Amino acid sequence: MIGASNIGAAALGLSTSYALRHVLGLHHSLHRRPGEAKAFYAIFSGLLVISAVIVIIPGSPLGLLTEGVQTLAGVLLPSATVFLLLLCNDRGVLGPWVNSRAMNLFSGVVIAILVMLSTVLTASVLFPQISSAQIIAIFAGGTTLTVLAGAYLAWAARHNKDKGTDEEADQAEEPVLDRATWRMPPLALLTRPTLSPGRRIGLSVLRGYLLLASALVVVKVVQIALGH
Repeated sequence: MIGASNIGAAALGLSTSYALRHVLGLHHSLHRRPGEAKAFYAIFSGLLVISAVIVIIPGSPLGLLTEGVQTLAGVLLPSATVFLLLLCNDRGVLGPWVNSRAMNLFSGVVIAILVMLSTVLTASVLFPQISSAQIIAIFAGGTTLTVLAGAYLAWAARHNKDKGTDEEADQAEEPVLDRATWRMPPLALLTRPTLSPGRRIGLSVLRGYLLLASALVVVKVVQIALGH
């Protein structure tokens, strides 16, 4: 248990430190010495200290905190898969290894199921008295929205395909990329991805759902911890 705790603390602390490093624009990592990357090691050490203090506080609701963290992980999982799907369709990053249409269809179905499961998870935590009929209603509504979104995306793809032949001609002139020799270009050479209006709307809805669900989960955990 001690070994697993050490591995877990190091892995989670480092992953969070790397995420904060990117947000703050710090170009530091473990390959630098503590004197050369003071901010990075300070974040990592601070996370470990805060975690240790929470654990040793008498009466700290560790079980409740664990359940709350797992609930937040379930809520945030769909967003991670959405960004992963966008990355898998970025030709500038993956070149010839981008997803095919069939893979995107399969991935879209998986993400829709994850979103519905995340919604049910959030609802069951916030409203423990939720019934099976209400859960089925969530799945039915989510399935309907998924079918409508899929139909819109199919229509948009067909509409864009029928715009003209100029873009198709430009694409025909692009060299064929070899999977065996493809290498991702350096990050500094990658261009900022362009998002269609539909993707912007979808990401905005997803961002709003994540903020609302995360806030509700945190409020619920605090209420339970205070005995309300």
